[in-house]
Amino acid sequence: MVRAGDCYGKPRREPVFFRAMTSPSFSNGMTPAPFDPIEFIDGSLSGGLLLICDHASNALPEAYGSLGLPASEFSRHIAYDIGAAWITRRLAARFGAPALLTRYSRLLIDPNRGEDDPTLVMRLSDGAVVPGNARIDDVERQARIDRFHRPYHHAINQTLDAMAARGTVPVIVSIHSFTDAWKGVPRPWHVGVLWDTDDRLNRPLIDALGAAGDLVVGDNEPYDGALLNDTLYRHGTARGFAHTLIEVRQDLIAEEAAAYAWADRLHDCLAPILADPHLHTIRTYGSRALQRALPPGVTA
Repeated sequence: MVRAGDCYGKPRREPVFFRAMTSPSFSNGMTPAPFDPIEFIDGSLSGGLLLICDHASNALPEAYGSLGLPASEFSRHIAYDIGAAWITRRLAARFGAPALLTRYSRLLIDPNRGEDDPTLVMRLSDGAVVPGNARIDDVERQARIDRFHRPYHHAINQTLDAMAARGTVPVIVSIHSFTDAWKGVPRPWHVGVLWDTDDRLNRPLIDALGAAGDLVVGDNEPYDGALLNDTLYRHGTARGFAHTLIEVRQDLIAEEAAAYAWADRLHDCLAPILADPHLHTIRTYGSRALQRALPPGVTA
């Protein structure tokens, strides 16, 4: 668990590690595996908030070595979302909320993609060839789904079910980060809010982040939040839970103190919004992602 005072010490840059980390103990009854794919932060199951972080870690299980990549590649965004884990842990501490974070690099398998997505296991990522993925066959792809991808999504479902059973419909907040430039073009946004069609949380959050006037806030920038079978489609859109994906620019959160300061700002924006009982109801709004996947003339 993150300690509230940690952010006031000497600033630290995001560490580089690409071997298995020490396994955490699970407090939700799941049995740890030799390499636990999930970090679970305990919190109030009746508090109405679940935090998730799809790209929290740049670690790999020992058996995969470095996927044939030099260590330097694991400090880049292709391996994980820099600073996102710090923000997630800090928010969990501030809200007293449960959080689920992956403990493996997206280079191994991307938990924020559907199982049938061609980018689930990347052979080439932002100009870097991934030798350990270059000749992956269907057997190995399925093995990674079974060992890493599905346990994360099962844990999210399990936690959401446990929270709903307590009587308060949960809201899902997913934390990501993005690079300050893409293909040489600077990105102007400090933070982005990504969403599909459920605006219950997203519209007021965009307004709250922009209220002070010092931030450039992206509305479905730098990415579109409508992606079929990604994490929030599966657990938010399809199940009717209010949800949002927050993207913070990586250069603003590359040090621990800066990430904690951003987490505190996000907390102050989110807290009054999350108090609205309208968010804690199950409602389905359809999906732009699903509509795009249907044949012309067919309506979701």
